[in-house]
Amino acid sequence: MAKRMYVGNINYSTTEDRLKEVFGVHGEVVSANLIIDKLSGRSKGFAFVEMATEEAANAAKAALDGQEVDGRKIKVNEAREMSADDGERRPRGNGGFNRNRTRRF
Repeated sequence: MAKRMYVGNINYSTTEDRLKEVFGVHGEVVSANLIIDKLSGRSKGFAFVEMATEEAANAAKAALDGQEVDGRKIKVNEAREMSADDGERRPRGNGGFNRNRTRRF
């Protein structure tokens, strides 16, 4: 069964093909998805790599976590499933201005 891995602290110039190459040494790579910022079109510095087997994923995690790839030490963990709460937007405040309070001059 395939297993997804979170890969963080990736160099912004690293490509999906480069990730497949690095992880491919440890087993079959099903996919590599580099997360791209919608506005700038640049990498956000993390990706998800799906390995064909759990054994390959564990071998890749053991070998690559903390190793330097393209000049940066990457972080490799098992990807966690997104819960319903993760997808919801939470209010982030009102910029320091309380709209319910009346102004006093």
